[in-house]
Amino acid sequence: MLRVGLTGGIGSGKSTIARLLVERGAVVVDADKLAREVLEPGTEGLAEVVKAFGEDVLHEDGTLDRAALAAKAFATEEARQTLNGITHPRIGALTGQRMAEAPEDAVVVHDIPLLVERDMAAVYHLVIVVFADSDTRLGRLVGSRGMDRQDAEKRIAAQATDEQRRAVADVWLDNSGEVPDVTALWDRLVAFEKNVRTQSYASGAPVVVPYDETWPAQASRIARRIAMAAGGRHVEHIGSTSVPGLAAKDVLDFQLAVEDMETADGLRDALAQAGFPYVGPYEDTVRGEGVWDKRVHASADPGRRVNLHLRVEGAANWRWAVDFRDWLRHDAQGREEYSNLKLELAQRFAADTTGFAYGEAKEPWMVAAAGRVEAYRGGQAS
Repeated sequence: MLRVGLTGGIGSGKSTIARLLVERGAVVVDADKLAREVLEPGTEGLAEVVKAFGEDVLHEDGTLDRAALAAKAFATEEARQTLNGITHPRIGALTGQRMAEAPEDAVVVHDIPLLVERDMAAVYHLVIVVFADSDTRLGRLVGSRGMDRQDAEKRIAAQATDEQRRAVADVWLDNSGEVPDVTALWDRLVAFEKNVRTQSYASGAPVVVPYDETWPAQASRIARRIAMAAGGRHVEHIGSTSVPGLAAKDVLDFQLAVEDMETADGLRDALAQAGFPYVGPYEDTVRGEGVWDKRVHASADPGRRVNLHLRVEGAANWRWAVDFRDWLRHDAQGREEYSNLKLELAQRFAADTTGFAYGEAKEPWMVAAAGRVEAYRGGQAS
């Protein structure tokens, strides 16, 4: 099963995107619909709402007057938090139940407006954000839904900003004008789900590209998923994509600190279920005394290649990964040399799909750089 978070501001058109994904085979769990269920007549949730906000939030027939409740609940931050405290736990329980009922091979899309506000991005394999500018959203709410303009403005203001949503977005769909085509996205989700279910990692030979300014933000999102799956252990973005300005293969490398290799092996299933299946035991290129063995996982997402290295915290290979990264960040000359070398070798060995020839040709420079890294480390320690 693949868990996909779908979010966006009110009036952005999440429901349209959800419908398009359902047409292709997704199972949608709609948070707004569940919010209505937990406040149906006779429920404990509705009784709590009436107790908190008064009898005048009900119609004469005992059903919830949503407009009346909204007018009260969105009037102040305290009132909004009171409503959330009543509904969110109940919605969460019902969400878990509906997800558990989905088929084993389902792409489950959780349509949830408050994904960002509730800091839930890391629990999904992938987060899709549907964007529409505020003027477009306001026009939809007032024109199509018949909302009072002031009420609509309050609702928009109470939600996350576009910048906050962009920070969690693995996929950003602009729905300000024409409805986005989700064909390629759906193909990615289907392949991603299959890889998670079969514990397979995405394959293909990545190419060396100039530095991508979005790599740090991508890495931040993925590191949070890894850390959550690993019980909160320390995760670092390492490798070439972690060095600003450095050309690199479009693969994000991470280092997960563990106490020992037995601990690493114990995390295998949790990481696989989070979308990072096991690749195997490896030994890093030995560059001195100490421990150089590790466990490697990789991403199941065909749209975002990731290598995850599980190393014993403080071991020789753990220190090398951090020191080499930090030296490149600090030494402009070394960074330029390495970048030019990578681009030149990538062109020379473009036909080598294994990457072995590329790696072997790079090794003499790496050996020479080891002394410079050691000198940098010594300077930092003094």
